[in-house]
Amino acid sequence: MGTKIIIKTEEEIELVRESSLLVGKTLAEVAKVIKSGVKTITLDKIAEEFILDNAAVPGFKGYGGFPYTLCMSVNEQVVHGFPSERELKDGDIVSIDCGVLKNGFYGDSAYTFAIGEIKPEVAMLMQRTKESLYIGIGKAVAGQRVGDIGYAIQNYVESFGYSVVRDLVGHGLGRNLHEKPEVANYGRRGHGPKLKEGMVLAIEPMINLGGRRVLTEKDGWTVRTVDRKPSAHFEHDIVVRNGKAEMLSTFDYIEKELNK
Repeated sequence: MGTKIIIKTEEEIELVRESSLLVGKTLAEVAKVIKSGVKTITLDKIAEEFILDNAAVPGFKGYGGFPYTLCMSVNEQVVHGFPSERELKDGDIVSIDCGVLKNGFYGDSAYTFAIGEIKPEVAMLMQRTKESLYIGIGKAVAGQRVGDIGYAIQNYVESFGYSVVRDLVGHGLGRNLHEKPEVANYGRRGHGPKLKEGMVLAIEPMINLGGRRVLTEKDGWTVRTVDRKPSAHFEHDIVVRNGKAEMLSTFDYIEKELNK
């Protein structure tokens, strides 16, 4: 991650949008087949094939040594989980984070899927985590500060007794997968770097049903909650504008499949 915040040109923003929309379409391919009994490695292969078929490359595979296309994080796993021979089962939730690199620019988005019938309190965690993402995006306007985004997310989810993961953050996005500024999901209003038109951000609340403490498992990647309570994760790419942030990624393709 560089030290400087990079303002994108309109041409660059369109390239990020193309990559971000491809992530949404890739996750929709996963949504078509995700269900109880499916192995997470099978979903990874589907995603990789789809990305390659669309003249792009997986953005995560090989990044910092990560060996897969998707981050697949089940239940108490927060992020960076490995796809494996593990079969998903009814009652599971799984955060699937996907990145692509196309035409020199990254897209990066995540969605938490419910497998079969899940507990009502876990369904509410997912719903409110997703709502907090849009609340945070609502603060991503020129003239505000990064801390305003984090404060809005934190204030919303903590009002329900959830906790915000503090060890992991959102980020700038462009030619690099992780650029400045870091976008924490907690913070103080009026603090942090000032938001300017043309800044591209990946905003990604990671919210726990229990406490906020997390640890990294022995594989060196998978982050899970210490208390083993579930965690939900949603992520969008946006561009800071005057008055209202502009969405570059979408969940529409995913939800169209899930609602069939």
